[in-house]
Amino acid sequence: MSTYANKASSRKGNNSKKGQAHQNTTAWKANKNSKKSREIAALPVYGLCQRCTDVIMWRKKYKKYKPLTTVKRCTSCQEKAIKEAYHVLCDNCARSKGVCAKCLEQKEVLVTKDEIKTNVDELKEEQELERMLNRMTLRQRRSYLRKLERGDDVSGIVPKNDDSDFDFEDSEFEFDDEEDNEEDDTDDSDENK
Repeated sequence: MSTYANKASSRKGNNSKKGQAHQNTTAWKANKNSKKSREIAALPVYGLCQRCTDVIMWRKKYKKYKPLTTVKRCTSCQEKAIKEAYHVLCDNCARSKGVCAKCLEQKEVLVTKDEIKTNVDELKEEQELERMLNRMTLRQRRSYLRKLERGDDVSGIVPKNDDSDFDFEDSEFEFDDEEDNEEDDTDDSDENK
């Protein structure tokens, strides 16, 4: 045994630990307006356990997060498939093994990649909603928006199609018009004689 193993603190009396020398009166805040900070904050955190998620969020908050510049190699399948910083397993390997992609422990994964909505997905949903609202009649639109506000099920509301308003091909009106036009043409030719 070493001489240090049995030795306790040499200080006698009050051995309570003192607080840190420099107490922070306000929390540190990153520059929110920098382009890099906004990009890092927008990156999703998924495929990790609670502890690893907290670590990544802490790194983002205090500007310690360093995003990957190139694709990283997975330690399991040896393919270049990791696009997230601090992950050591690709998403497919982590799912198949049922482990956290960072610490490799079999803990509950909080958020999966499928649950994350990217900005592109949100834009597509907004555009689809806008298109659907434009196709609706005013009454349907107001009903749909009312149900959205209440949180009711809105899957039953179907927009009215532009094509279904009136189909000229199946109508007798067009057929009658053609006969009238033919009669008008014959009348015109009679008058010219």
